[in-house]
Amino acid sequence: MRPLARLVPYVLRYRGLLAGAALSLVAAALTTLALPIAVRRMIDHGFSDADSALVANYFAMLLVMAAVLALASAGRYFFVVTLGERVVADLRGDVFAHVTRLSASFFDRAQSGEIVSRLAADTTQVKSVVGATASVALRNLILGSGALAMMVITSPKLSALAIAAIPFVVLPLVAFGRSVRRKSRAAQDTLAAANAYAGEQIGAVRTVQAFTNEALAASRFSAAVESAFAAARSSIMARAVLTFVAIFIVFSSVVAVLWMGSRDVLAGDMSPGTLGQFLLYAVFAAGALGALSEVWGEVSQAAGAAERLSELLAETPAIAAPARPVALPTPAPATVEFRHVSFAYPARDDSRALHDVSFSVARGETVAIVGPSGAGKSTLFSLILRAYDPVRGAVLVDGVDIGRADPDALRRRIAIVPQDVTVFDATVGENIAFGRLDATDAEIAQAARDANAEEFIRRLPQGMGTPVGERGVTLSGGQRQRLAIARAILRDAPILLLDEATSALDAESEALVQAALERLMRGRTTLVIAHRLATVLNADRILVLDGGRIVEEGTHRSLVARDGVYARLARLQFETGADAFRGAAE
Repeated sequence: MRPLARLVPYVLRYRGLLAGAALSLVAAALTTLALPIAVRRMIDHGFSDADSALVANYFAMLLVMAAVLALASAGRYFFVVTLGERVVADLRGDVFAHVTRLSASFFDRAQSGEIVSRLAADTTQVKSVVGATASVALRNLILGSGALAMMVITSPKLSALAIAAIPFVVLPLVAFGRSVRRKSRAAQDTLAAANAYAGEQIGAVRTVQAFTNEALAASRFSAAVESAFAAARSSIMARAVLTFVAIFIVFSSVVAVLWMGSRDVLAGDMSPGTLGQFLLYAVFAAGALGALSEVWGEVSQAAGAAERLSELLAETPAIAAPARPVALPTPAPATVEFRHVSFAYPARDDSRALHDVSFSVARGETVAIVGPSGAGKSTLFSLILRAYDPVRGAVLVDGVDIGRADPDALRRRIAIVPQDVTVFDATVGENIAFGRLDATDAEIAQAARDANAEEFIRRLPQGMGTPVGERGVTLSGGQRQRLAIARAILRDAPILLLDEATSALDAESEALVQAALERLMRGRTTLVIAHRLATVLNADRILVLDGGRIVEEGTHRSLVARDGVYARLARLQFETGADAFRGAAE
């Protein structure tokens, strides 16, 4: 039950609901335990005296007790279920907030679909145990304990037989409970894997359909679902066996007690009413233990879900602010420097992505970064944003080692326009405002104008209020790029990172995006990852990366004259482009 201990602080936040639930539980249990006493008195006194008024009074009292029991049960349901919903809402919020703060290295190895499954399916499992299951467990625990105590008071002799059967119920509960927890954990893991696969395929459904692989995706998902079903069936079988063993032992002991009690009544050692009272308490205790056996399976299953959530909460960000972060200077000098930086991705720590890289970018300077695929260009941006820390060396922004600065303060000084633009399932205006959440409508509109996005936004059905769909599927590539540029303009950060925002655009869209980028770059320190060398001809400097090392540095003219890596890339692009143009003309 250790994984469920993490839920205790959440429960204790709502002491009012907890107190209401406890009072309702106690009231319901005490009322239930009083019923056999009333039944005994009615059997032993009411019927024997043949007093109809007395019998009527007993029945009236039973009716009052039924009303109290119903009211207490309704209160128990309200308080406990509300508490469960509240706790799980807080837990979901905390887990999601924690996940958003985790470092890039975590997401390199985690599947987003599995994380979503933990947020949805696992928290739902926990909700059932904090809510209804916990209520049933506590009610039966109180009722069973009270019934056992009253059994001892009513007949110590018969109680000894009933109590002797308890270890035979508890031991299977513990033994099978561990098995249920393991099997439930396996079932949740396989279900999460199926959800992860479904999320990936649905996100790429256009590609799946384009390659007519719908049947393949469906068959693989069906296989994943069948695997999850097999794991769930194993868990269900363990719970079914647990329930059978517990209920059979409990009610067998009740039958044995009833047989012995009937012999005492026939011998005159016990009154019929006392036997009835004891029998009712025995049934209450047996029912409580039987219910606890079922509840124990659900609790064990929830413990597996809580363990998976605890694993997420136990993840610590690899990138975190130091205890005493160094403040970045104000106003921002807007400088970037790499000092002998070497880096390897955590998932590929045997292969260095960068080797002893050193360079600096002065305020207002535009530096282009070019090189073949896999040279380490995007890795430089990841390190500047401190998505990772270098293995050796240091990255400095505004003269401060970013490892000693607050990552949030660092990132507020940087705007990025990625090649693969992220557009959220929201309105156009909300997507632009993602760059700065406190921006006014006028500032958002101005950013759209500066990004050359105003014209296409005006043509949309609701203008700025038009929803763009998941991942911006209703927009073209050029439109998404201009939204990203507007977002960067609105952020108004002194350092700008551009990951070749025009490489996949048609000529008209490229011209609009390039004009917007030139407007965005004015007065900012800019680093540009360039795949098309034509876009960096006017850069102040060009850094050429190859194999994770800076192999050349200079202007376009000087690098072409050097006849090295850059010159080779230039010939491949410009001469191939010219040949293609001449071939099309002919």
